[in-house]
Amino acid sequence: MGPNQIVPRQHLWFQNSVIFTIESTYCNCLLDVSQKGQDIMSLHKSNEILIQEELERCILHGLACQWEWALWVLDSSHKELMRKPLFSLGNMKNKLGEWSREKREICLSRNLVLNHPWDAVVEVLLHEMAHQFADEVLGASDEPPHGPTFQRACHLLRANPKASDKYEPLDERILRESSKSEDRIMQRVKKLMALAQSQNQHEAEAAMAKAHLLIGKYNVDLLAHEENRNFVSVFVGKPALRHFREEYALSRLLTDFYFVHGIWMPAYVMDKGKMGSVLEISGTIQNIKIAHYVYDFVRQSINSQWDEYNKDNGLNRYRKTDFAMGIIQGFSSKLKSQSETKRKVKDTCPLASRSGRRERALIKIEDPLLMKYAGYKYPRTISISGKALSHDHNVLKDGMSVGKKLVISKGITEKGKSRRLLIEDKKP
Repeated sequence: MGPNQIVPRQHLWFQNSVIFTIESTYCNCLLDVSQKGQDIMSLHKSNEILIQEELERCILHGLACQWEWALWVLDSSHKELMRKPLFSLGNMKNKLGEWSREKREICLSRNLVLNHPWDAVVEVLLHEMAHQFADEVLGASDEPPHGPTFQRACHLLRANPKASDKYEPLDERILRESSKSEDRIMQRVKKLMALAQSQNQHEAEAAMAKAHLLIGKYNVDLLAHEENRNFVSVFVGKPALRHFREEYALSRLLTDFYFVHGIWMPAYVMDKGKMGSVLEISGTIQNIKIAHYVYDFVRQSINSQWDEYNKDNGLNRYRKTDFAMGIIQGFSSKLKSQSETKRKVKDTCPLASRSGRRERALIKIEDPLLMKYAGYKYPRTISISGKALSHDHNVLKDGMSVGKKLVISKGITEKGKSRRLLIEDKKP
């Protein structure tokens, strides 16, 4: 039937009935699809809620575990008086956490625990533990919240007395402070590490060597001119129940060449629901940023180089450790060689020799204030050495060859995942 064709009257009812039936069926289908869509969305939302609840239960368990381990710095008499409180998460807008004396409860900001790294969470937890300690052990009931007894509690627990209310979380604070405190030498280090991305191996090596020289000069100048320095402590890498040998070797690399103090600390492993350990480094904010960047860079280099090396070999995880140990040893030997090379520089340090134009080799410098800070923060430490393990000499040797050619360059911006610790300039 064409568009201009006359339709007999007797056919109109049937045609309209069919049209009505089709329209009704179509509407019912739409309603059915719409209902199914709503059911799927409701199911998806329910699953999200269940996942969120499970995650928060895991976090609360982690806070309880971390609370127990935090007592290790206290003497036995104080430790015995501390009773585990309740833990909760809240939608706080103007504070990171709070201690409730009436409920015997430590409540942390949900935004803090879900959107910031675990070391930032632990910093706030320690602050609230200090409130609990001041109330229940030291008897600070008649004092203001941040009074002298609370300050003493913070000192004993190694807690930050400022880490509450509108105080910035640790990761955000490091970003802000580092950009504010940056000096001319560190800006030159950034530029040199950008040059270290050169495809010319000689140019890249020269740029990295100069960057390390300036990092050394920066720390010599700190010792010579600044009496007071602020130190921070951050986690490097992820908490784990077990760490491979290369991770311990990498921690020694940071402490030997990058002016930070490192120690393995108890930390909650979220996906295992147990306490494990994590590397914590301490130092000035600039040194922390550089050391953390080097850690990430070397780890990524190990993974990419191993993937290429093992593409057709089918070697197991233990051989990856041999290869990684070789890379770290090779890179360490190169840094040691560079640090022992004497360079003619102007005398800017009282440690230099007494001549007009001085020669000096930049070697590892121990900062007495950093050592004092570490001695206070980690009052009782022990050294543990593992037993010697067998290794594949050829794989280790191949890794050393790669490590001797490794060049640290500036390849990631602060817009990446590790927001606080990279040394790339911020983009406008």
